[in-house]
Amino acid sequence: MKVLGISGSMRKNGNTSKLVERILSRCVGDGVECEFITLAGKVIRPCLGCEWCKQNKVCIIDDDDWPGLIERVLSCEVLVIGSPTYYYDLSGQLKNFIDRTYSLFHDRRLAGRHGVAVAVHANKGAGRTIETIEGFLNAHEFSSLGFVQGQGYGPDDVLNDFQALEKADAIGDKIVRLIKKSH
Repeated sequence: MKVLGISGSMRKNGNTSKLVERILSRCVGDGVECEFITLAGKVIRPCLGCEWCKQNKVCIIDDDDWPGLIERVLSCEVLVIGSPTYYYDLSGQLKNFIDRTYSLFHDRRLAGRHGVAVAVHANKGAGRTIETIEGFLNAHEFSSLGFVQGQGYGPDDVLNDFQALEKADAIGDKIVRLIKKSH
């Protein structure tokens, strides 16, 4: 799979999902293979900070949904990862997901991919959410393809943020050019 989109929202079809899917739809429309995953309904336990992974190169926690999800990330070239903004930062569910990638950090197993950060806020705070997601991408040596920040609170509100939709389309086009150039 070439492009993986992940929504860190606990709302299965919420505004974050809509914005991530907007980017992916632009890619699919140009023939790029994409997959979308929502973390809604998934069980992702928090990192224990036990450092077991440092020696064993794998997370000790294996009784939740994270191992299957991270396999999808390891098989992508471009990761589009988004979160709603909760108290000026990303959702707890996405934070758990990101923290567990520490088990891959030691051997730089995620390095060399491309990444896009997506955040949706009701009226402010998405900038910090973007910074946190970009911090994750930078720590794992992803090459940034940019970010999309949208505004929305109620169902489908983000679809009325025309600036965000325009930027999502532009990022989708950028991904298409990158994938087609490299293949």
